[in-house]
Amino acid sequence: MKTFSELLQAYFTERLMKECNASPHTIANYRDTFRLLIAFAHKRLKKPPTNLAIQDLDATFVLAFLEYLEKDRGNSTRSRNVRLSAIHSFFAYVALQEPAVGAVAQRILAIQSKRCAKRPIDFLNRPESDALLGAPNQTTWSGRRDRALLLVALQTGLRISELIGLRCKDVVLETGAHVRCTGKGRKGRPVPLRKEVVIALRQWLRERKGEPTDPVFPNARGQTLSRDGVEYLLFQHVNAAEKNCASLKGKRVTAHVLRHSTAMSLLQAGVDRSVIAMWLGHESMETTQIYLHADLELKEKALARTEPFKGRNGRYRPPEQLLAFLQSL
Repeated sequence: MKTFSELLQAYFTERLMKECNASPHTIANYRDTFRLLIAFAHKRLKKPPTNLAIQDLDATFVLAFLEYLEKDRGNSTRSRNVRLSAIHSFFAYVALQEPAVGAVAQRILAIQSKRCAKRPIDFLNRPESDALLGAPNQTTWSGRRDRALLLVALQTGLRISELIGLRCKDVVLETGAHVRCTGKGRKGRPVPLRKEVVIALRQWLRERKGEPTDPVFPNARGQTLSRDGVEYLLFQHVNAAEKNCASLKGKRVTAHVLRHSTAMSLLQAGVDRSVIAMWLGHESMETTQIYLHADLELKEKALARTEPFKGRNGRYRPPEQLLAFLQSL
């Protein structure tokens, strides 16, 4: 029987990379899951990774690992479910490769994802977006880069992976200006650009002086910006923008919030949901339903179309002083 380490290596090289041709983001996500799992096993079982057996990682152990993620590491329920999906995928592979441990694999595959509350999405309104765009210092190279990046993010709604993956050759600034990006499932799509974004990108690329395969928004060393790098610069500019826009104080703003802001802007402009789904690269039009739930302005307009109730407002008067006292308790 193959050891855990042999099966894990084969899972990544044979199943994910060769058979599934998984994206680098998927592989990195699954890799991080098993790095956490192995570290937890070393601490709990006192075994190095090379000595771990599949039987050591039974359903009880996996449930303990998931509880550790939530209670000790402070991960959200959604993050816990993402880790569980990676573990499910691995043990589905193990069940095919080693039928002798099929019972162990089946018990782990039977572990259910935990339900979690769905909170309304966060997004920026127009004054907040304008304040954010005005935050970068235009006298510095990084400030000019950051403003161009934020402008593209707010107008196109690109995912953070699509944004940092843009290359100079992906930007078309002639007639029919657009950016070409590759989203989830390796699906490419063009996203049109407004005139002010074209002007900003043209100025930035002229200063950037990059080759066609170079990133549009590099870091200080000329390399591709990381996800953490984008979130850090966004955090800095949100803090600066709070001085001119009080509603940004205490608001959770991430790169994905900028994507939500694009969708809400399109929805409030009366753009059909099917067009928004195409614009954002959603797999299904139903995904855009969350923006309808989040838009209070649309709900207020719907409420304004309804007829008011005709019942009169009356004032309640307790019949006796004793009853009034009891009612007040």
